[in-house]
Amino acid sequence: MEMREAAERLLFSSSLEEKLALGPESATDDSPGPQILLPDAPGRPDELRIQAKGVRAEFPGVNKLDDDRERGKMLHFLANHELLAAELMALVLLRFPTAPKAYRAGVYEAMREEQMHTLMYLRRMKDCGIHFGELPLNDYFWRLIAPMETPMDFVTRLNLTFEQANLDFSKHYAGLFRQVGDTGTAAVLEKIYLDEIGHVGHGVKWFRKWKAEGETDWQAFGKSLTFPLAPAKAKGIAPFNAEGRRLAGFDDDFIAHLEVCEQSRGRTPVLHWFNANAESQVAAAVSGKRFDGNKMERALEADLEMLTFAWCRRDDIVLLRQQPGKEHLARLQEAGIRLPEVVTIDAMEHEDFAGRKLGGVRPWAWSPDASAQLATVADRISNNVPWQWRKPLPPICFSKELGNRLELQLEQEGAVQVGGVFCLSVDAVVEALVAAQQNGNVLLKAAHACAGRGHRKVLQNDPLEEHQAWIEKMLRHHGGLVVEPWLDRVLDFSSLYEINAEGKVQHVGMTRMENDRQGRFLGTVVHHKWGSDLEPDLREFLFRESKVMPFYRQEIPAALTQLFSEIAPDYSGPVGVDAMVFRHPDGRLGLRHVVELNVRMTMGRVALELFRKLHLKKEQSCPGRFRILRKNKLPADAFLTGHSQLIHNRRVVLNDPNTAQAFIAVWEYLD
Repeated sequence: MEMREAAERLLFSSSLEEKLALGPESATDDSPGPQILLPDAPGRPDELRIQAKGVRAEFPGVNKLDDDRERGKMLHFLANHELLAAELMALVLLRFPTAPKAYRAGVYEAMREEQMHTLMYLRRMKDCGIHFGELPLNDYFWRLIAPMETPMDFVTRLNLTFEQANLDFSKHYAGLFRQVGDTGTAAVLEKIYLDEIGHVGHGVKWFRKWKAEGETDWQAFGKSLTFPLAPAKAKGIAPFNAEGRRLAGFDDDFIAHLEVCEQSRGRTPVLHWFNANAESQVAAAVSGKRFDGNKMERALEADLEMLTFAWCRRDDIVLLRQQPGKEHLARLQEAGIRLPEVVTIDAMEHEDFAGRKLGGVRPWAWSPDASAQLATVADRISNNVPWQWRKPLPPICFSKELGNRLELQLEQEGAVQVGGVFCLSVDAVVEALVAAQQNGNVLLKAAHACAGRGHRKVLQNDPLEEHQAWIEKMLRHHGGLVVEPWLDRVLDFSSLYEINAEGKVQHVGMTRMENDRQGRFLGTVVHHKWGSDLEPDLREFLFRESKVMPFYRQEIPAALTQLFSEIAPDYSGPVGVDAMVFRHPDGRLGLRHVVELNVRMTMGRVALELFRKLHLKKEQSCPGRFRILRKNKLPADAFLTGHSQLIHNRRVVLNDPNTAQAFIAVWEYLD
């Protein structure tokens, strides 16, 4: 028998028995015949016709593996995949009659094995009381692979993508079935796993013959796939099986890249972007200048952009300025972070990314740079999702004036405030400063300053002339200054919120901030229960006297709802309210309810999200500290130990210290 005859029978027959009748091992390939046109679908009996809207069977959980019906559903799903693989291999033989004889012989051998896999699944499925065809069948494999134009397309789409993914699935589920005593199904999966290594290995061999000279396997693989296929599809929904890939012939570089590669599996991904210089961008726009960040500002965004990993979901996309190293991504995986898909700014115009739908966009802040950067994807955001592209927020959203307004609003509603005065002119600043100096030291804060930058302490007896030049400079660059009393800090904390598309303010959580005496950010501490480990007198003051939790869970959301209805009624996204406990000169504790209001993601929110992701399984209530360290102040070998050792030492390094210019972000587990 000729290979062509066996392939035609498999591809076009409407009888399942004929389709699964194996051709002889010794079939010849002397008459491959002419190239056929692409059929709309393979021949199938009526009950097995593939449907574009077939229902995907959900794989049973471990606790359901001993349920015959649930197991039968999974086998039904897998049997259709094996049959489709066999039909697609038959299609290759008929579509590419001039392909190398050795390649065609390997495809024919694999086709026979796929027929045998289908038969094995059918027997096990029958034992589970499921008849092939009683559940819907989808055409996913056919739609993505059948339109292939070259044998290389088939190799990359089936062998190196879907069959490679089965190296994870078949081995993992074989072990699970053995654990529950189903040795029959386990044996089927073990046989398929071994055969799959051979199929993938055959693909690897020809892939290397046909790929462009000078490209690594990983580079060529990524270039060969078009959306919705992507390298991440070559991983099964099961533990990553590096050994099976080595047996199939992949090199360590390819395996390492694939292990940390991710892409959304069904949910339309949200695109995240880190633009931490938002306030500086707004300050430049307000003063009519173009923002051109200095060395440290550029380093801030370049070094810390991977902080987006903290708040995004696994099936989201993060937009980065540079591609992270695979070794560092592997270390983050080891630490417990489920990696999102990474797309660099340079790759945004690539046709694969340019054609993808998005479930929204979420920058660090909706400042002018974010609106400009993300405008290119605005038309690809699905309708009726909350995080649509938007124009920049009004400048007041990035100004100290907004926190001052919230503080005044709360004061009018009965909360005792010890805040400052927002000033727009030198005369107003001087008047407020002279009045404040009568009661002690004073703090000046530029309107668009953040993280303690743009602050200036004025002592009670300082002459005005010492600060005049600084005041004038800040007003030119920021348009406003806050004049407020210098308070004796006891505790800094942050209350975090999310405003949804309907304008509802949801309280997300609270963190404790670590600032220096000038108010500059040092770190954030997160406990399972906010307020843990506080001194007794501080706890008494916050929870009984000040009733801090009802205030930040109820009164602040109500005040934010009113405030945003006036300044940005269409805003949805994160909001942070910074507050402090201070000590009066007579020793009494006081609460400044609002120190600042940040209409953006904050480091406190980053810490809270990290706390939810980065805990050791045995220490789910273990508190943690998020810190940003200056690289030039650390020993040269501070982070050169193996990452497993770092985790053992209760520290996770979030960005790559080898490529960081100035900043290193770390998460530390606390006792």
